[in-house]
Amino acid sequence: MSDNYVIALDVGGTVFKAALTAPDNEPLYEARRPTGGTSSVAEAILDFATELYATGVERFGRPPSAAGVVVPGIVDERAGVAVYSANLGWRDLPLRRLLTERLDGIPVALGHDVRAGGLAEGRLGAGAGYERFLFIALGTGIAGAIGIEGRVEPGAHGGAGEIGHVIVRPRGARCGCGQHGCLETVASAAAIGRAWATASETPGATAADAARAVVAGDARAASLWRDAVDGLADGLLTGVRLLDPGLVVVGGGLAEAGETLLAPLRTALAARTTFQRAPEILPAALGDAAGCLGAGLLAWDLARHLAPAEREPRAPLAGLPELPTSAEVSP
Repeated sequence: MSDNYVIALDVGGTVFKAALTAPDNEPLYEARRPTGGTSSVAEAILDFATELYATGVERFGRPPSAAGVVVPGIVDERAGVAVYSANLGWRDLPLRRLLTERLDGIPVALGHDVRAGGLAEGRLGAGAGYERFLFIALGTGIAGAIGIEGRVEPGAHGGAGEIGHVIVRPRGARCGCGQHGCLETVASAAAIGRAWATASETPGATAADAARAVVAGDARAASLWRDAVDGLADGLLTGVRLLDPGLVVVGGGLAEAGETLLAPLRTALAARTTFQRAPEILPAALGDAAGCLGAGLLAWDLARHLAPAEREPRAPLAGLPELPTSAEVSP
């Protein structure tokens, strides 16, 4: 077993997924834990990363070559700053610097969770072999990633891929972003769940319940499902017009509906695509492991692009550094 490895950490709203991964992207060690706890999420990230570092040193006798950490929200990957996350409660958090200091100076790549998932799908999953693809994650919200020749485009300000906030129903429901009629108010798993809870008069019903009702032939479910698919096709049409991808990869919780979602989506998008060639539409292949795999890819990309002298981490210290102060964690 190679002693060359990296830390991969995917910070989700409810769970952290982590691994120590080998150069061939195989996990050498895996761990999960709930996001919540007594400390802030930022402190929990630093704690968990430190534990992963220590585990690697204990198992392989040397520090990791690099670390890749991916988070939700707005991320400035070049600056290494987690700019904003409403769910995780930070703004302008210098997470890369804090992690580098905590992990004895090893190189750290900071990325966006959905773009990292798209990167993994593009290199290792459903998008492998496609030079241009669009990855779309349908969950509580909707986000996307633009795949270009083995990399994912972050945009000038870290906001590329936010297809969930393309307006598809002007004067529609108000979105959390402040606009009305955004795609995620129409076609996210949360939106479909709310619509089915109302239509079925079943408080707490979910999009998965709606999908099962569609399969069972429920006319109410079929109607709201058709509305959601039409909205999703309208949003994807904007992506197709702008990017001309060869493939759309559909992931996230709603993708678990499989062909119940994808078959009508292919038909609806093809009907809207007049002069351009409609892309293939495939389900994501990596499931909820995509973000962690993507974090590992970011770490390996960073490690391999640094000069050997820069890439070699310092020897582990006798004692790991203390947590940063609360002022450092929440500037």
